[in-house]
Amino acid sequence: EPGDAVLVSGPIGRHGMAVMALREGLEFETTITSDTASLWPLVRSLRDALGVCLHVLRDPTRGGLASALHEIATASDVGIALDESALPIPGDVAAACEMLGLDPLYVANEGVLVAMVPAAQADAALAALRAHPLGASSRRIGEVVARHRGMVVLRTALGGTRVVDLLPGDQ
Repeated sequence: EPGDAVLVSGPIGRHGMAVMALREGLEFETTITSDTASLWPLVRSLRDALGVCLHVLRDPTRGGLASALHEIATASDVGIALDESALPIPGDVAAACEMLGLDPLYVANEGVLVAMVPAAQADAALAALRAHPLGASSRRIGEVVARHRGMVVLRTALGGTRVVDLLPGDQ
């Protein structure tokens, strides 16, 4: 619903970059490790803390965070506005993506979830996520808005806004 907070349970892009590096024999100055993990403990924590106030849960694996959010915006007929400075993109993932010309928003995740909760419940949701080691890096990354229905936009660090499109194929 418009006004909901968009939360993510941890750093994005690690799984996809770890798999790509292994498959393609890419070597970076650091080893990027996958975030593969069961999401059930985080889901249970959120469910127990929020009950029916938990509006949306999603695993942003295929197509990454951007695709998952785009699908939610389209299905719910709402807009989603992300804050670029709040996105938890690890430095090694960001560097690898930049080197390869990839956008980390579209890189797969395996141990991360996206949740949408009423803004008034965001702090309680974050506390529930952060109480578990898998959710220790949880954060609020944006909000659901009534504008630009069916779209995801990113408020950039420079103060601009860009559309986060649904990719027609693989990156």
